[in-house]
Amino acid sequence: MLGPVELPDGTVCCPPLACEPLSPGGAAELAPLFKAVADPMRLRLLSLIACHPGGEACVCDLLGEFDVTAPSVSYHLKILREAGLIRSERRGTWVYYRVNPAVMARMSTVLVMPSG
Repeated sequence: MLGPVELPDGTVCCPPLACEPLSPGGAAELAPLFKAVADPMRLRLLSLIACHPGGEACVCDLLGEFDVTAPSVSYHLKILREAGLIRSERRGTWVYYRVNPAVMARMSTVLVMPSG
């Protein structure tokens, strides 16, 4: 594999993997991340958080987007958080969520297609 790459936000990540196959360890590392977003509700939650003004969303902002109970939304947010895809911060009675850019960048290395 090629050396690390510095991203615009200063984090260091791996080069695109599209030109090299994943190692067994790399596949084992990435599989839980892709499993976490394989659910349509979790994928939508991740998208809503990433696209929310300011790059973060309160759980109160997310509840109205789904026709499910608050515990169901919380369950899916927990899976995304445990996978490392989002971070949470409690402010008073509400929890705010933000996408983890380093983890998202790591996932995107698999999705980058070689040009040419």
